[in-house]
Amino acid sequence: MKTVIMAGGKGTRIASVNSEVPKPMIPILGKPILEYQIDCLRHQGYDDIILVVGHLGHVVKDYFGDGSAFGVKIEYVTETEPLGTAGALFLLKDKLGEDFLLLCGDIIFDVDLGRFYTCHKSHGGVATLFTHPNSHPYDSGIIMADGEGRVTNWLHKEDERLWYRNRVNAGLHFLSHRVFEQGLFQELKKVDLDREVLKPLIPTGQLFVYDSPEYVKDMGTPDRFYAVTEDIRSGKVRQKNLQNKQKCVFLDRDGTLNKYVGFLRDIDQLELLPGAAEAVRKINESGYLAIVVTNQPVIARGEVTVPQLQEIHNKLETLLGREGAYVDAIYYCPHHPHKGFGGEVPELKFDCDCRKPKPGMLLKAAEDFHIDLSASYMVGDGDNDVQCGVNAGCIPVKIGEGPEGCMCFDSLLDFVNQRM
Repeated sequence: MKTVIMAGGKGTRIASVNSEVPKPMIPILGKPILEYQIDCLRHQGYDDIILVVGHLGHVVKDYFGDGSAFGVKIEYVTETEPLGTAGALFLLKDKLGEDFLLLCGDIIFDVDLGRFYTCHKSHGGVATLFTHPNSHPYDSGIIMADGEGRVTNWLHKEDERLWYRNRVNAGLHFLSHRVFEQGLFQELKKVDLDREVLKPLIPTGQLFVYDSPEYVKDMGTPDRFYAVTEDIRSGKVRQKNLQNKQKCVFLDRDGTLNKYVGFLRDIDQLELLPGAAEAVRKINESGYLAIVVTNQPVIARGEVTVPQLQEIHNKLETLLGREGAYVDAIYYCPHHPHKGFGGEVPELKFDCDCRKPKPGMLLKAAEDFHIDLSASYMVGDGDNDVQCGVNAGCIPVKIGEGPEGCMCFDSLLDFVNQRM
């Protein structure tokens, strides 16, 4: 399979770091961004690469040559005029097979491409976006998808938004050759990949997401450049690849992240606890996954609908995102074993395997994200959280007041400050 890398960026916003080479050639710890990308691709068998170059393209060609010195085969396509983020695909449509990987040349990533491609093939769509949470969703495009991973909406930076799930397009895409059937590539012209190629696929139901907590960051600003440099130096970039075992801090929701109000039924009742966002941000920075696991019997009791719960969780993610924090996933148990509530949902009224203190949600997350439970924490404010952690084989941590013998801290932030 061929990989197409759009490597012609000028890097206007990051010119203060290095303005003498094209953006993908800016060195990090003595190695260009593009070389990190090629290393990751080669290690997973993606060794047939097309580099689309433009601004200072000779710098790229002089460094990589035909790719043989780097263990890959490289072909070049040179833009003699600006063609946007997708116009050059017109020059490649006869070179590409049934599927191809398309990525931006200014991102550092290390992801399990096999898992990504398996997801793409299972959907059978025209395109699959790699999406993930990030620390600045408020100035990023937000991708909305249904439970099957089909994209339902795409909010660009300028679009109005209120509460949203923190999921952004990371700049990696698997595309089917059917993308050329849209009629956009009949002539050489400037084309915007997001707005003109991908977003129009939404009403056709042919655009999907692959959501993952793996490491993908762009080099858009000097601050992000220096942050990525440190992440490479520390080994965090490589460790986040889901081929490796992950460590996680599982987090209860009510009383741990947001104020406890009993059964939270109204979105207006959700309010972050002081220090919660800072604690989650520190978990993010540590390399641990941050995954919420919460019992939500209000669903089975008929007091909150699934869409209403999703909107509550969207508000949680939005509030965290405003403070530079994110959760990698949210798992909830909708069941309740006791019957007799007016408006209850009968099919959800049973003794399940996921309601804490049972470990089902943690076991499912461990399967989804290759988590080493023995090296992970279960943090909450209740005895059920502690027992759930024990049952899953995690390190249980009870915050706030607790019985003698528990590891007790005044807040989630106290725990993180002591352990992360």
